[in-house]
Amino acid sequence: VEKYVNSVKEICLGMEKRYHMKFETIGFDEDHVHFMLRSVPKYSLSQLFRVIKSVTAIQLFKKHPDLKEELWGGEFWSDGGFVGTVGDGINAEIIRTYIKNQGRKGEQLRLDNF
Repeated sequence: VEKYVNSVKEICLGMEKRYHMKFETIGFDEDHVHFMLRSVPKYSLSQLFRVIKSVTAIQLFKKHPDLKEELWGGEFWSDGGFVGTVGDGINAEIIRTYIKNQGRKGEQLRLDNF
């Protein structure tokens, strides 16, 4: 799994210039990933979300041809997802800390623990 984590990070960092975004934090857990990124208002959040999912899946399958066989249904991402913005009482540092702590064993970290 670690080889896929590193590949996802590399792919994301490779998208930054083309799509005018900056991945500030990337956090992985067993079955999901969190991104904190900055972007210019050229693309909507839903457009960025689709681009990230599409580009990472295509590049991962190219880099790791065996991956498709390991996945349920041969798809890297599920159909759903969540996109939010920083603000309204939750500051960037709280979100950044939450994302960095993804994958830690023990008690589930929650935003309201901060």
